[in-house]
Amino acid sequence: MRPVIIAGLGSWSMRRLQSAVRVAVVILPGLVAAGTAPAGKFPEVEIPPVVPGVVIDHAPAASGRYIGSPSLVVLTNGDYLASHDFFGPNSHEFAAPVTAVFLSADRGEHWEPVARLTGQFWSGLFVHRGAVYLLGTDKHHGRIIIRRSMDGGRHWTQPVDRHTGLLTEQGEYHTAPTPVVEHNGRLWRGFESAMGGTQWGKRYQAGMVSIPVDADLLEAGQWTFSNFLPRDPAWLHGEFNAWLEGNAVVAPNGQIVDVLRVDLPSTPEKIAVVTLSADGKTAAFDPATGFRDFPGGAKKFSIRPDPRGGGYWTLSSIVLPQSAAAAGAPPRRPATVRNTLALLHSPDLGRWEIRCVLLHHPDVEKHGFQYVDWQFDGDDLIAAARTAYGDAQGGAHNCHDANYLTFHRWPRFRQLTRRDSVVALP
Repeated sequence: MRPVIIAGLGSWSMRRLQSAVRVAVVILPGLVAAGTAPAGKFPEVEIPPVVPGVVIDHAPAASGRYIGSPSLVVLTNGDYLASHDFFGPNSHEFAAPVTAVFLSADRGEHWEPVARLTGQFWSGLFVHRGAVYLLGTDKHHGRIIIRRSMDGGRHWTQPVDRHTGLLTEQGEYHTAPTPVVEHNGRLWRGFESAMGGTQWGKRYQAGMVSIPVDADLLEAGQWTFSNFLPRDPAWLHGEFNAWLEGNAVVAPNGQIVDVLRVDLPSTPEKIAVVTLSADGKTAAFDPATGFRDFPGGAKKFSIRPDPRGGGYWTLSSIVLPQSAAAAGAPPRRPATVRNTLALLHSPDLGRWEIRCVLLHHPDVEKHGFQYVDWQFDGDDLIAAARTAYGDAQGGAHNCHDANYLTFHRWPRFRQLTRRDSVVALP
């Protein structure tokens, strides 16, 4: 698709440029249709494609710093806080990664940067007893750390030792912004040990960390670590490659489980459900019952129970038949297809139904809506997405290496059906 050239805009900001596209459709239909302004009359400004949602942050592919690990929370005063890290060749993710934090005081319409944290990676925001926390690692395959902010994300504690948020003094760990769950007097959060070798995925071992709700979350000695379960390559008829980015979820029977993304070479995509003991010390997995079909299960997702009852919700990057393979090409690995975001519902963590396709782009190579973190906001669902999309600098490096952090709102999400989808479902 040719970029649209609109005359007389001057040096507008990105958000105004995006808005101008909509205005131009009404005011300058001839210019939009032709794609150019009358020669010699006005300076020409190239308008990038309109990115879905509200742009929170943008990192051009040429920077070598890609946007990862979106996280989103609603603060106790109703403001929204979002965060993301940078990965890629110029990000210093293996030594001194950076996480950026943004605040919205108007329900996601506008965002301002409020903090920039060095030595924070793969991290998720959560609110507990009036404070906001950021829990993740200090680098790619680093130590587990947690920070606290008492002023809405503007200032944060520094995790320098076991009393200030350094939860592991050695070792290598993996995670993503997945839910922190309060249940039976404890907070629960999925993590993976990355000490099972050196190969991506195969090295990851599934586990959980937990802490009493009334403890000081910055005190390492208050945290309980489960055992970490290694993968078995024989699972799923020898196609099982990895499990990672586990979700702490309260199952229908009241037991805490760790629901993990599963990396497979083919569809149907699946999740793995690991069970935890009540004291948080023992993780167990039964491959005969623990694997379940889950559209989008080869990519990161967050699962939350509906606070009004009636099952569980998630947003996942599903694979549509038309996206699975180019003409004459073999099917793509499900983890590489990220161009379609869907709303899913389950009554029991076992059966998952695609309710509605929310975002879609026909291009698979350089467009993606992925790693979406989301929250309930009354009748609405709000989300922050790692979005790979076109821009004025040539677009994303690829569908995985995103160039945007975007915010989205879906009003009355419980009422959405397949008929509301932005693209037809099979």
